[in-house]
Amino acid sequence: MEMLYKREFYLSMIRGFYKDTMIKVITGIRGCGKTCFFKTIIEELKENGIQDKDIIYIELDKKVFKDIKTPKQLEEVIDNLVKDSDFKYLFIDEIQNVKGFEEIVNAYREEGNYSIFLTGSNSYLLSGELATKLTGRYIEVEMLPLNFYEYVDMKKFLNKDVNVNIYHEFEEFIRNGGFPGSLFYDSYDDKLLYTRSVIEQIFDKDIKNHRKIKDKFLFEVIEKFIINNFGAVISIGSIYNYLNSKEKISVDRRTIKAYVELLENAKIIYPCDLFDMKSKKVLDGEKKYYLADLSIYYALNTDNRINYGPVLENVLFSYLKSRNYSLSVGKIGALECDFIARRGVAEYFYIQVTKNIDDKKTEEREYKPFYQIREMYPRYLFVSDLIFQKNVDGINNVNIVDFIYNKEDLQ
Repeated sequence: MEMLYKREFYLSMIRGFYKDTMIKVITGIRGCGKTCFFKTIIEELKENGIQDKDIIYIELDKKVFKDIKTPKQLEEVIDNLVKDSDFKYLFIDEIQNVKGFEEIVNAYREEGNYSIFLTGSNSYLLSGELATKLTGRYIEVEMLPLNFYEYVDMKKFLNKDVNVNIYHEFEEFIRNGGFPGSLFYDSYDDKLLYTRSVIEQIFDKDIKNHRKIKDKFLFEVIEKFIINNFGAVISIGSIYNYLNSKEKISVDRRTIKAYVELLENAKIIYPCDLFDMKSKKVLDGEKKYYLADLSIYYALNTDNRINYGPVLENVLFSYLKSRNYSLSVGKIGALECDFIARRGVAEYFYIQVTKNIDDKKTEEREYKPFYQIREMYPRYLFVSDLIFQKNVDGINNVNIVDFIYNKEDLQ
């Protein structure tokens, strides 16, 4: 029997909709665990008494279904698998493989006899007719690779060795990354090879098939530039200047913009807007980009040293995003607040992230943006080193490793 690790946080978001005819859409970077997530839902349905005949599972990347390319072919397969008129649970994995799938999915939903679950590895899934036809009739659950708590928990589930020093385990997590599939390999090199294979699949299945890339070399140069500069402020102009001055490549800015959007749509990178706290407006042009998983950086580079500034930001960004916080970078004149985190109507937080505050200069630098902010929302300083002062001038000093490992939320 296949060992299925349950990602409880995501399951808790969707359990209440198991029998709802509202379409459940699971999105996320290829390799983040969507297929296994489907299987854990199916496992729970069976535990709740749902019979095998009432569960239809179509995995469009598998050999038996790989030739399904049109809505008509998909309809024929579904109808052949439906044996009676009882309520059905319909799971379709990698639905974007069927061009124009929206119409047929909508038709089954309107029958009222199906609970439909879809996965897709890129943003195209919700960029077309599905989003317009099904307004208010679907929910999206965006899945990210494993966060640190899940990484440790899954290692235990697989009976893998876990370092008794959780802070050493955290450093391994940074380099190894959170793609669930990599945990089945023991050596670091094998884990990185797995991540490289995921990146190749993303290009072949989620990028190349949806937008024709005229120059793969140029695309890879832009991809590597953004990946190597995650956590730094980037603009189309800065990429353009790099390509012209360093790589001696002449390119149209519109091509750069299109290629960056492809990376976003494939969910390799996530943009984080700059928000001017004086004008209360998002700043156009410049953004920061964070990686869906840090192993993407280490898989594409020979340097495995940890640059704690952007790395810790990326870890926290991914964790908070997975817990449904919206994030932006706060600009206060020449100063920068690493993150403004929002969730719901009332939750609003200011966040700084650093490795430590073991000298006065670093402490002053990290606290300074907080003192320039007039609004009295909660403030957090996240560090990876052990800390002794838990609260300074109303600022919560928090260990990032403990915070994520204990599955905490901002308060």
